[in-house]
Amino acid sequence: MATDIHAKLSHCGVSAQKARLVVDLIRGKQVNEAMNTLHFANKVAARHVEKLLASAIANGEENFGVSRDDLYVYRITADEAPTRKWRRFGARGRFKPILRRTSHINIILRERE
Repeated sequence: MATDIHAKLSHCGVSAQKARLVVDLIRGKQVNEAMNTLHFANKVAARHVEKLLASAIANGEENFGVSRDDLYVYRITADEAPTRKWRRFGARGRFKPILRRTSHINIILRERE
């Protein structure tokens, strides 16, 4: 039975839809290749996911004694988190709603057999 290495980022300041574009790039890849892909991805969400992946790798090395060369991204998801609702007042007494969307990103790494 392979051990799962977890890391979670809650209330990330990027919408889930934008985070999924980055998450889909690294699903199923080797950890070193995924870090390289995220480092050169031209998306704001890539910085958040890269930091989360580095945390998951550190969890695996420190807590389970697993080498980073043996790890791969088993499962990664970007789910919706609570939305902050603001309002900006417009012309003629109306107001324009502003939705600040956030996301929860979960990552699970596994060791290759």
